[in-house]
Amino acid sequence: MLYVGVDAHKTHSQMTVMDQTGKILKRRRVASSREGVLEALEPHRADGGEPMKAVLEAGYGWGPIYDWIGEVADEVLLAHPLKVRAIADARIKTDKLDSEMLAHLLRADLIPEAYAPSKEARAAKRVLRQRMFLVRLQTMVKNRVWALLWQHGIEPPPVSDLFGKKGLTWLREQTELPEPDGRLLREEVRLAETLKEKIRSTERLIAELAEGDEALGWLRSLPGVGEFFSVLIRHEVGEMERFPTSKKFASYTGLVPSTYASGKRITHGRLTHGRAISG
Repeated sequence: MLYVGVDAHKTHSQMTVMDQTGKILKRRRVASSREGVLEALEPHRADGGEPMKAVLEAGYGWGPIYDWIGEVADEVLLAHPLKVRAIADARIKTDKLDSEMLAHLLRADLIPEAYAPSKEARAAKRVLRQRMFLVRLQTMVKNRVWALLWQHGIEPPPVSDLFGKKGLTWLREQTELPEPDGRLLREEVRLAETLKEKIRSTERLIAELAEGDEALGWLRSLPGVGEFFSVLIRHEVGEMERFPTSKKFASYTGLVPSTYASGKRITHGRLTHGRAISG
């Protein structure tokens, strides 16, 4: 068995390949591209070479390199960066030492694994997070429109939604604001309309993600879970098998209270909010 430690970065990555005895067979800086990764690792698999196991930390943009390594290695692990540092803290830190340390931990079966969603799951999550991002932008723009109106004491018409069909018509025709605020209002309204269409377009993509998924029916039966949140929960949580107990799942999703315990005193606070549903 060959063990590969990868210290991945945006443009270049450091790789260390070692055998099962800990002997370093290759230590090399490679381009962080599919060509660079395959060129460095494929020679070790040529002519029926030994099985290969690799590891890299779950840093920013880990997905592409993880996928490229997976084309060559028999197994790829994603390491939890904070837990790795707790196991192998070092006063001297370089890319070479990091990749070598990862390879040694992998060889000793000491890698604290992080969950690695599939390439398809990561793509689905990007669509969902795009919708969340656009909604946040839309809320900011709406707040700016309301602020412009309030600053000039202008009362909007009695409509249920100022940014619905009737409300937008009134905003477009609004002439009471002096310049330059009148121009700002017109620009904000155009931006709100653009974001509204972008959200609708993204929701069509989300509807495609939901097609044929039986799990969504179960999720929508939960109180407060609708079309969008059922798909969001489905893809953010991923494989339920990765949670050994229901308590672990509840902790991940943040549906447990924060706890402070010192001596005989135990205090429970707000929900922890977890990591699953995030932008």
